[in-house]
Amino acid sequence: MGKEASRADRIVTVTLTIFCQGSQALALGGIALFLPKIRAALGISYTQAGILSAVATLSYALMQIPAGLLVDRFGPRKLFFVGAFATNLLAFAFGGVTAFWMALLIQALAGVFRALLFIPGLVFVASWFPPARRATAMGIFTIGGFVGNVVLSVTGPALASAYTWRAPFLVFASVGMIGSLLFLRLSKERPNVGRGQPINMKDLLSLLRFRVMWLAGVLQYIRYAVVFGLQFWIPSYLADERGVALPAVGAIVAVSSAITAPSNFLGGYVSDRLRNPPVVIGGALLVLAIALALLATVNNLAIVIALIFVTALFQQFYFGPLFSAPVEVLGLRNAGVTTGFGNTFANVGALTFGYAIGALKDRTGGFGVGFSALAGCCVVGLVLAVWLGRLRSRALAFAPSRTG
Repeated sequence: MGKEASRADRIVTVTLTIFCQGSQALALGGIALFLPKIRAALGISYTQAGILSAVATLSYALMQIPAGLLVDRFGPRKLFFVGAFATNLLAFAFGGVTAFWMALLIQALAGVFRALLFIPGLVFVASWFPPARRATAMGIFTIGGFVGNVVLSVTGPALASAYTWRAPFLVFASVGMIGSLLFLRLSKERPNVGRGQPINMKDLLSLLRFRVMWLAGVLQYIRYAVVFGLQFWIPSYLADERGVALPAVGAIVAVSSAITAPSNFLGGYVSDRLRNPPVVIGGALLVLAIALALLATVNNLAIVIALIFVTALFQQFYFGPLFSAPVEVLGLRNAGVTTGFGNTFANVGALTFGYAIGALKDRTGGFGVGFSALAGCCVVGLVLAVWLGRLRSRALAFAPSRTG
């Protein structure tokens, strides 16, 4: 009976966590999808649109390590609820903005609470899985975000056409707040899993001596620079530079998200089966480097769409392996901080390229230079993945007990 109850609790808890994770798709994908209409309504340039993305990413990045410390001290469940509910509340408020400064303020606050959604949620889901399936668990967690993007991309343009671009924010954010309340009511902490001793500042500083932390951090920078740079700017690229209508843009984004969602799980599964995360990381970065270089130069729309789908498959394929690599070496006790450290770098990457691609578009008249820069980052990442593999092998050979 106990095992059956625990299994039922895991299904309910993980499902609700993934649902709430999906609700943040509105805060990210909604602004990107409707950016041409938002720009027109607020009278802002591409550079200002880049600032709009950058301010949310900056506050999100600054909260990564604090959020990790809070998880290690207080546990993830209640922190996740606070993050999920507040993120949706702010997305609802975004549906009422009438000036650029209002949008900036809401985005800055949203970044803070998204950090309390992401890191606690990632650690919370991982706690319900055994160590050998940790990369898979971390991949499963992100599925909600991409399923949310699919739903938004399919139904959002119809709502925006029938009413205004504000309608999807009001409708989907309301659903997200209800889902957050259900999570608070029905989710459970995993039985017999203690939080361990919260690490102090001395322990945190000692972790920074490990090169695997820094290597994983730079790879996280590259990962989310690509993910965010493409997710935020591809809808504008298709609409403004390729002349694709909003419903068709929504369909392309929906298919991309549908491709990305299972790739998170598949990448984690392959990594767990191979027991070699750096191989999966390096392979994905190689494909992305080639696809992005072509995307920057190809003019045929059919090929462009195919390349967008290729990047959708591989941009998050190595998500689970990359988050699990430092945890594998440094231990689950430090999962909150190691995850927060890596995700800080990730969001600096998003901050950099969320702004830079828009600024380069204003300066050069096209998105090609920005996509080429992303391709160059992937080449650097491929080299770093090889280095990470060597460090990981040495570390596990020296201290195999840390992997549990």
